[in-house]
Amino acid sequence: MDAYDVIVLGVGSMGGAACNALAERGASVLGLETYQPGHDQGSAHGGSRIVRQSYFEDPAYVPLLRSAYDGWRRLEEESGRDLLTLCGGIYVGDPASVTFTGSRDAAVQHGLDHEILDAAQIRARFPTMDPADDAMAVYEANAGYVRPEETTIANAEVAVRKGAALRFGERVLRWSATPDGGVEVETGQGRYGADRLVIAPGAWAPQLLADLALPLSIERMVFHWFTPDFAAVPYERWSEEEHPVYIEETHGNQQIYGFPMTDGPERGFKLGFFRLGTPTDPDDVDRVVRDEESTVMQERARQLFPHLSGPVVQAKTCLYSVTPDEHFVIGAHPAYEQVAIACGFSGHGFKFVPVVGEILADLATTGSTTHPIGLFDPTRGVLHPERGEPEPLPS
Repeated sequence: MDAYDVIVLGVGSMGGAACNALAERGASVLGLETYQPGHDQGSAHGGSRIVRQSYFEDPAYVPLLRSAYDGWRRLEEESGRDLLTLCGGIYVGDPASVTFTGSRDAAVQHGLDHEILDAAQIRARFPTMDPADDAMAVYEANAGYVRPEETTIANAEVAVRKGAALRFGERVLRWSATPDGGVEVETGQGRYGADRLVIAPGAWAPQLLADLALPLSIERMVFHWFTPDFAAVPYERWSEEEHPVYIEETHGNQQIYGFPMTDGPERGFKLGFFRLGTPTDPDDVDRVVRDEESTVMQERARQLFPHLSGPVVQAKTCLYSVTPDEHFVIGAHPAYEQVAIACGFSGHGFKFVPVVGEILADLATTGSTTHPIGLFDPTRGVLHPERGEPEPLPS
């Protein structure tokens, strides 16, 4: 049986970054992945993912985002791939909405460069948008998007260059702790041993972490690309040269998010609901997007983008792994200190890929990390209410 310092289960977004970071530190690493790099079966496809720092979800994420931005630039340099584009970001809502107030509060608390815009200023600056008259927005120049498929491929390529062994098309059947404090992993092709294990399974967390009984909801999400009316607003105003990434929720109208036109006028204007998923099995997800789903999406989108009136260019499904509090799960396995876990990224985790890789490498090599991850404790009360809240971790 082959033996390694660390085995990583799942070489997608987070697992690939962990393989890269571990190989950088000189560990002998084996990464095991069911699919091929850059696949579209999980949560890391669709051509773009938002990156931002004025984080309405919780200001505690901002230090991690600053580290992640450094990691994005480093991965670009190491891989030679274009991954990160900073075209700006705008977060629109009524004056009491979390989208607006949370973004503003995070920016103020952490001294992030930002602007506050009212509805008239939003319309004047971004003529694609027609927000409600009482809408307010945080505009952040230091925001934009990353390429998810390119990212997973880049991490895999760089990890292999640094000495990692990655095996694609090899599904993990089971893992177990061994009496000597190590781990053993079985796949359809063989058995492998290691001193340490990293589990970054994405939507397959309920299967590979069944012993933890985490209350994860695996949800089918849909995102669309629509055709704008270029006669009303020319293409240039929709393109990444002039248009930011965006998030909007006004008077409870269901939060949406999206991107400028990143790949030319024929590719469409991408957006989706942030929370309108339906529970699914990741191995049996319905990949067909129906006309009625596209109609609901376009009707909602036109509340902010009245000239988004053309047909659907394409629509795709994606998988979210959602925790009850929508915060991540990152830390040591409660029963096995030699196992580090990362899951439950709840549709907003991709921007953290480089720093999560570093955190997992820390946990796998030293058992701790200097990054603030107390918010993501796998034993926190919302995940295990029968246990009560654990002692707070240092942050």
